[in-house]
Amino acid sequence: MNITATLIGQTLTFFLFVWFCMKLVWPPIMNALAERKKLIADGLAAGERGKHELELASKRAADNLRESKSKVAEVIAQAEKRAAQIVEEAKGIAKAEGDRLIVAAKAEIDQEATRARESLRESVAALAVAGAEKILRREVDAKAHADLLEAIKKEL
Repeated sequence: MNITATLIGQTLTFFLFVWFCMKLVWPPIMNALAERKKLIADGLAAGERGKHELELASKRAADNLRESKSKVAEVIAQAEKRAAQIVEEAKGIAKAEGDRLIVAAKAEIDQEATRARESLRESVAALAVAGAEKILRREVDAKAHADLLEAIKKEL
């Protein structure tokens, strides 16, 4: 065997192998690598979008939280203000009711005093008539002297 023929055979076999790999093996490998590269790029882009959306969502959540806190503070302030108004209204109502009760009590006291005075006048008038009857030693007709008794009552 000749070394040149072996070398030429090996060279031809090598080029045939390279051509076979370039035509049949290399394209599917390159397609798989391209698809993998595209998939990785899409995944990285989606990760960046997700990260950006997460930042936006956290900013929106912080804004919503701030807004909610301010609304809560406003509602609490309104509730406290309304509570103070209710207390003031209740105080006013209680004071008016107390004043009304005082006026009613004073009126009742005045009525009782008037009744007591009238009763006292009647008692004094009866005592005066009884005293006059005893002094005169005769009986006095109360119906006949009604005008006299009324005058005495008014004087007392």
